[in-house]
Amino acid sequence: MHLANSLFSWLQRLRWGGALLSLLAHAGWAQAPTPLLGQPASALPPLDVADVAHHFYGRLPPHDSLGLRPGHHVLLLVPVVGYSQQTGGVAEVALNLAFRRPAANVSTVVGAAEYTLHQQLIFTLTSSVWAPSNTWNFVGDWRLMRYPQSTYGLGMYTSTTGGVVSMDYKYLRLYQTAFHRIAPDWYAGLGYQLDDHWDIVSRNSRREVATISRYSYGVAGESRSSGPVFSLLHDSRGNAINPQGGYLLNAQYRPNLQALGSDTNYQSLLLEGRLYLHPSPSSPNILALWSYNALTLRGNPPFLDLPATGWDMYGNTGRGFIQGRFRGKNFVYGEAEYRFGLTRNRLLGGVVFTNAQSVTELNVVRGRVEDGQFEKVVPALGGGLRLSLNKASRTNLAIDYGFGLDGSHGLSLNLGELF
Repeated sequence: MHLANSLFSWLQRLRWGGALLSLLAHAGWAQAPTPLLGQPASALPPLDVADVAHHFYGRLPPHDSLGLRPGHHVLLLVPVVGYSQQTGGVAEVALNLAFRRPAANVSTVVGAAEYTLHQQLIFTLTSSVWAPSNTWNFVGDWRLMRYPQSTYGLGMYTSTTGGVVSMDYKYLRLYQTAFHRIAPDWYAGLGYQLDDHWDIVSRNSRREVATISRYSYGVAGESRSSGPVFSLLHDSRGNAINPQGGYLLNAQYRPNLQALGSDTNYQSLLLEGRLYLHPSPSSPNILALWSYNALTLRGNPPFLDLPATGWDMYGNTGRGFIQGRFRGKNFVYGEAEYRFGLTRNRLLGGVVFTNAQSVTELNVVRGRVEDGQFEKVVPALGGGLRLSLNKASRTNLAIDYGFGLDGSHGLSLNLGELF
């Protein structure tokens, strides 16, 4: 509700709120039913918020309806006031830049600056930049955060009401990988990844603690993971902001080395797959499938670098659960989402989704970590709305609400589809 009110207030300040409702009503788009799955849709041109503004304020320049052309770009800068479980109230400025090089996929740069009522300060910049003809792909994930948050211990048998530890720390993430094409849609990548936490302080309801679930979270309030990354990528999606088809496969091996500044020597493996299907060839609706699996092959990562809910590249795993809800040495996750239009011009859309996750259990005895098994799976389900902000880049404002079947629930906000 907070997010809906803030979005309406933003539109109203731009004097678009009433225009949007009027345009839907007078054009008959709100009245015309969306075609049933399997039936051909009327050929209405796509519409976005900029088209609404131009319709009522002709002095604004017309919008490019031909899509992203080489040498052109689309830039969205959106102020948002909203709410999420891990941040409380949040004021955010979100940036989404899309451009296309000749004969290449759409390149994207997504950034955000946030300040929250939990006194968190967050700067993020993620990028996927394609060279002409898709010969190279440069992928980055950079973050700088002051991040007080709660953590719930290790494994799947934790609770949000008991044993909660409040953590406060500063965090620098520098991930950068260069992928080179080795076959059509196949890429080999080499990069470097750094996770640096400092000024870590952890407290439970009674006192400061040195371990969480008997697992040390660092030495002298610091922890660091540092190592090269070797990747194999297949990507046939064309547009990562809002894929209309294709699939992604990504395998990423990371040896963290004390010789490069890591606290410990340990090895991790990321296996990810994304698939986009049209259940009916005559419908633009999409069934999107996602599998994300972060595994520890050997050694013991620092506590804050253990795989956890909501700590993927874009922070999107586990809708319906607070970030960091489940944490362990191995994390497996799957999600399915059905995306459909609410208006035939695709100005408004909707999604329904379901996901499930699990981490392996850990037992720490006298400082020794004994690996356990996957013992419990926790699912979630939910739905959301989509507002087309830019039809050329296919960028939507995504507003979702999820319900975890352990009693968790929460709101999420995104520029572009979550996967």
